[in-house]
Amino acid sequence: MPDRLSEADLAAISASTLGHYAQHAADYWAGTREHDVSQNIDALLRHIGGAPPFTVLDFGCGPGRDLRTFAALGHVAIGLEGAANAAALARSNSGCEVWQQDFLRLELPAAHFDGVFANASLFHVPGQTLPGVLRALHATLKAGGVLFSSNPRGENQEGWRDARYGAYHDLETWRRYLDDAGFVELEHYYRPPGLPREQQPWLASVWRKT
Repeated sequence: MPDRLSEADLAAISASTLGHYAQHAADYWAGTREHDVSQNIDALLRHIGGAPPFTVLDFGCGPGRDLRTFAALGHVAIGLEGAANAAALARSNSGCEVWQQDFLRLELPAAHFDGVFANASLFHVPGQTLPGVLRALHATLKAGGVLFSSNPRGENQEGWRDARYGAYHDLETWRRYLDDAGFVELEHYYRPPGLPREQQPWLASVWRKT
């Protein structure tokens, strides 16, 4: 773990990481719009109790690929994206409401969502601030609501990779963060499916609000 980050450090992390995604929003849309993450979407939806349609927060929605999928499935999907260019693309591509918010300065309604879909987003949150972000996601879920996350796994190191900041946790550390935030694990798996573990860089997990 790095030394304790100052407020200036955290501001620099947000500015640089969001600046990267703002600059490359159109490239990300072109390069990822056909990626198949149906395994992840199914993992979230099948654990949500009650009858659909569900209200889902796509946390770090990027240019809107998964928002569009949730909406096509009949759910009420709202995106949250920190990069202005990506948020604008997400609105255009999905027709959904998209909130532009920095992950480190969240303003979320209480007990509003049936599910939170955090696909390739939470790993940009420094470990120092991750407990607060997870508590905010816990609070915005309805009772019994479900959080899905997928992050590139690692050995609990964090720092800069080019212009982006990332934190790369193993399963046991990720479990501690989620347990401390008040979640109960429902399942986890590694991606892409069907490959040896050393070729599965992504750790996906599903959690219920207690």
